[in-house]
Amino acid sequence: MRSEIKLYPGKINLITALVADKEGKIFELEGYAAVGMAADDFTPLSTGNTINMPYGGEFMLLPDRSPVVFNLKTNRLETLKENPYSSGDPVFPVAAFNSPGYVISHVSAYREKKTAKHLPLFSYGAVGWHEGGFRTGVILVDSEKRQDLRLMPPEKVISGARAMKKKMPRNRLRDHIENCALRYGCPAAKNFFLGRYEAPLPTSKNCNAACIGCISLQKESGIRNSQDRISFTPSPEEIAEIALEHIGKVKRSVVSFGQGCEGDPLLAAHVIEPAIKLIRSKTGSGTINMNTNGSLPETMERLFDAGLDSIRISMNSVRKECYDAYFRPKGYSFSDVIKSIDKALDKKIFVSINYLNCPGFTDSTEEQAALFNFLKRHPVDFIQWRNLNFDPLRYWKKMSGAASVSGAAGIKKLLSMIRKEFPDLKHGYFNPPKEKF
Repeated sequence: MRSEIKLYPGKINLITALVADKEGKIFELEGYAAVGMAADDFTPLSTGNTINMPYGGEFMLLPDRSPVVFNLKTNRLETLKENPYSSGDPVFPVAAFNSPGYVISHVSAYREKKTAKHLPLFSYGAVGWHEGGFRTGVILVDSEKRQDLRLMPPEKVISGARAMKKKMPRNRLRDHIENCALRYGCPAAKNFFLGRYEAPLPTSKNCNAACIGCISLQKESGIRNSQDRISFTPSPEEIAEIALEHIGKVKRSVVSFGQGCEGDPLLAAHVIEPAIKLIRSKTGSGTINMNTNGSLPETMERLFDAGLDSIRISMNSVRKECYDAYFRPKGYSFSDVIKSIDKALDKKIFVSINYLNCPGFTDSTEEQAALFNFLKRHPVDFIQWRNLNFDPLRYWKKMSGAASVSGAAGIKKLLSMIRKEFPDLKHGYFNPPKEKF
């Protein structure tokens, strides 16, 4: 990140900077505008590049870091070491962890102190204050209410969990999903107990990648995983029981292997393949989806033949060097991922890319060129724009160490260019049911 402070010529409707004190109290700084960053670019936030903060977002204080703000009096960026209106009192950057369906366009602007530790596994959107409300730098990519917390009353989730426990008391997978819903607040798990949209089918306790941002397993990284990984392999019958229950009661239902609380489902294909066949022997309804790294193309082909309807392949980049730097594959190569995508397209399987977005990298000149080339050669059906849950400064450092990164265009502009160049490509956040294929 460059160290010089650049002049900014002024802009109407700038929004006010937010900071937090050491107790976690958030307050606005009059005379200072909020700033967003994307790699080494700093941008004062305005009503033009932010929206009112969507319902369900959360605020985070970033310890051992100093906020970067725009001084309206001097017309310059400043890094605040202390509260400018209360000498000696420290202030900290504030970031927004935004609601599902929104992709961040700017990261909260800050500089690390030498003692700074790795940030937890969240995304850190830029946020500010304007006319009595919070605003944040995000772009709506999916308006579906699949994970709207207002539609997930805790009492109904608990009631649904009790009903399912009574209905399938010996199903270990049901018990695991209940823990995900009630302990970790997993929206997908809640939806199963509420009988709506998409139900999770976590299956694999193993993985053949060591993703730097893995939320279920971290070893010797200094990062705490967000949730515990499933510790057993459910039987085909346990899997099918959950899936058939959901498909039987939900219109346009989706059931998905490959959740945040597991490794990669391809490593559990020995139970998933018979589970899919069992489901399909009972019903042709519902969409059976798999979220995966796509590392085992031959295994994936067997699952297509068994009745898998769609796949979502996770990628942070379509450049091998950057993919490897994030996923750190063990026993497979990036070419295997491409082969899986091509096999799926050949068999008319619906293919989504779980595209992990980080402003300043995803919209760089090199990434844009590589993505456009990839989409021309491998015409996938759908891009799910997901915010990368990883310390942004350390991510940029890792990616720039793996390959050249320059000239960020902006996430909004990137989306516009993709839509123009590939008009048939769909964009969103959630796995669609086959009725929308």
